[in-house]
This record gives sequence, structure tokens and C-alpha cells, in this order.
Amino acid sequence: MAILRTRYKYRNLGLLLLRIGIGTMFILHGWPKLAGGPEAWEKIGQNISLIGIDYVPAFWGFMAGFAEAVGGALIILGLFFRPACLLLLLTMVIATLKHVLGGDGFGGYSHALEAAILFFSLLLVGPGKYSLDRKIFPDKRERGIYR
Repeated sequence: MAILRTRYKYRNLGLLLLRIGIGTMFILHGWPKLAGGPEAWEKIGQNISLIGIDYVPAFWGFMAGFAEAVGGALIILGLFFRPACLLLLLTMVIATLKHVLGGDGFGGYSHALEAAILFFSLLLVGPGKYSLDRKIFPDKRERGIYR
């Protein structure tokens, strides 16, 4: 197979496909939370108490849904990519803690932990060549500024 001998020639295409797939899945996970309204936000937001934050749970629940739905869209676009990855990473850390401390076992927390690892990795790697961040916020080399 030629793709196995390309020296990672398709890495930016791979990152784009990963962003589209993961972003879509998180939009689908987050939209019901976001659309659930204040009662749902409060229930979801109570999970933040696991790290000692006991105030305004509805805000934190809204932020979890926002991170998943809007963050998923930003991941797809590659726009404000690292802040979106950071919000999603934090959301998945809280979800992992909820399941671990709730005694759900590996099957209960593995999805959230896997997503946390994914978003941490993407935070380090960046969105790749096919992203709005690269178009809107080019680095010094792309603008012709060298130091």
C-alpha cells in the first residue's frame, strides 16, 4: 500500500478527518445537554463539586454542554482550536472523575478518559494545515516575518 510508505504525507488530511469525526460526535453529545435548559444544567453542573466547586451548578452544567457542542464545532473548523481543546479536556476530566468516584468501573469511565487523552494530545499537536486558525492567525513563517 502506497499510504504506508508516504512518510506521513497525509498527516494534515488525517488531522482534518479526526477533527471532523470527533467534533461531530461531541456536537451530538453536547447539544442535548445545551438544549436541556436550567434544570438539566444544574444536574450536570453538580459534578463540578467533585473538585470543590459548590456554587452556581447551572452555570457549570451549561458550560459542559457548551464545551461539547460549541467546542465540537470549533474543533471541526479548527478555529480557536486550543482553547476549545482545553475546555473539552477539562470537561472530560470532570466526567472521568464522576464515573471513577461513582464506582462505575473501567467500562463506565473509559470513554471520558479516552476523550481527555485525545483532547490533551490535540492541544499539544494543534489543528493542522487545514484549519481556520492557520488562515486567520498565521505564524511568523507564514507571514514572512523571521526572527
